[in-house]
Amino acid sequence: MHFLTRVRCYLVAMFIFCCGFAQAGETVKIGFIDVLSGPFALTGQGSLKQLKEVVLQLNAKSDPADPKFEVVEFDNKGSTQESINMLKAASDKGIRFITQGGGSGVALTLVDALNKLAEREPERAMVYLNYSAMDPLLTNDRCSFWHFRFYPSSEMQMEALTTYLVNRKDIKKVYLLNQDYTHGQTVSKSAREYLGRKRPDIQMVANEFIPMAQIRDFAPYVAKIAATGADTVITSNWGSDLTLLLKAAKDFGLNVNFFTMNANNPGTPALMGSWGVNKVAVIWNWLGNANTPELEKISVAYKKKYNEDFIFAAHWNTMNMLFQAIKQAKSTDPKKVAFTLEGMTYKSPLGEVKMRKTDHQLEAPLYLGIWAKQGSKGVKHDSENTGYGFRTEAVWDAYISSQPTSCQMKRPAP
Repeated sequence: MHFLTRVRCYLVAMFIFCCGFAQAGETVKIGFIDVLSGPFALTGQGSLKQLKEVVLQLNAKSDPADPKFEVVEFDNKGSTQESINMLKAASDKGIRFITQGGGSGVALTLVDALNKLAEREPERAMVYLNYSAMDPLLTNDRCSFWHFRFYPSSEMQMEALTTYLVNRKDIKKVYLLNQDYTHGQTVSKSAREYLGRKRPDIQMVANEFIPMAQIRDFAPYVAKIAATGADTVITSNWGSDLTLLLKAAKDFGLNVNFFTMNANNPGTPALMGSWGVNKVAVIWNWLGNANTPELEKISVAYKKKYNEDFIFAAHWNTMNMLFQAIKQAKSTDPKKVAFTLEGMTYKSPLGEVKMRKTDHQLEAPLYLGIWAKQGSKGVKHDSENTGYGFRTEAVWDAYISSQPTSCQMKRPAP
C-alpha cells in the first residue's frame, strides 16, 4: 500500500510538471532579460526596479491560492548575442516567461530564438512579454504566437503624434534625428509618410541617423539643426543618445520643439530644467500627471519609497494580465497561458485594454506630455525632483493609433 501511494504521488507530480497545472500559491519566475550595464543601463535598471515593485504589490494583494511571481534578472548588455546566452540561461533555470523592452533588435532576435525553441523542444517553450520594444515587425511579418507586446509600436506612436501635429500650425520645418537601427528607421519612415499625408505643408529639412551609443558630443548635430532653421525635432533616441542630445541643445540654447519617445526615462528629466519648458515632449503609454487615480497612487507611493519616478506602467498591465491568464487557464503551461492571453480584455487603471488576437498587440490609450513647471496647470507631480514635470497635452484612445497588421500567426495545436 505504501508503494502504491508513492507511485500515485509520482504520477501526480509528473502530470503537474508535464501539463503545467497551476498549483495553489505556485511561484512563477519571470526572466527579465535586458540592458543592465553600459550607456543604456539607467533605463534597464529603472525598469527592473519598477517591475519588481509591481510584482511585490501584485503578490501582496493576491489570495494564498493565487500564483505568485518572482523576477529573475539577466543582463544582456544590450547585445543580441548576449541576449541569446541569457535566454538559454533562463531556460536552463526552468523559467518559462520572459520580459524585455530595451531595443527592438534584441526583441526580434529573441522572437526568432523562441520560435525555434518551441519547434525543437515544445516542452521548454517560453512566452515573451514585451514591455516596450516598438518595431512594427514584431506584430506584422515577424509576429509570433509566443510574443505579446504591451506597449504601442513606433508606427502607432507616429500615427498619434502626427494627428496632434495637424493642429500645430506653428510647426513648419521638421528635423528627423534617429538612431540607426530598425526602430529609428521605422520612426523616420512613418513620420515622413504620415506627415506627408496629414501635413504636406511641413518641410522635412533633414533625415539623419546616428550610430547607437557611440556619440559623446552632440554639439555638431545641434549646430546643424540650428543651421537648417528647423522649428521641431522628432527623435526616437533613448538612453545616452537622448540625454546627451538634449544636454547639447540646452547648452547651445536651441529654441526648438523636441518630440521624443523617451524624455521621461531615468536621467533625462534631471538635465532639462527651465530650458525644456514647452519645448520637450514625450509620447508614452502613461504619464504621472494623467487623470488616472489608481496609477497616480502607485506612482506617488513608489516615489516616496525610492525617491525615483514610476514610469513603466506597461509592467502593470503585463503582470496583471499574466496573473489573470494563469488563473483563467488554471495552468502555468506557456502554451495554455498564451492561448488565454489572446483576445483578453483587462480593466486597467487606464481603462479597458485588449490584447489583439490577430497579432498580439495591446490596444490601449496613448499620452503626449509636454515639459512644464510644477504647480502650473496640469502639473501636480514633478519628475526626478526637478520642480518640473510633464503635463498631459493629449490623450488618444486606442482606435486613433491603431494600425493594420500583416501578421499571419502560426499557432501550435491547442
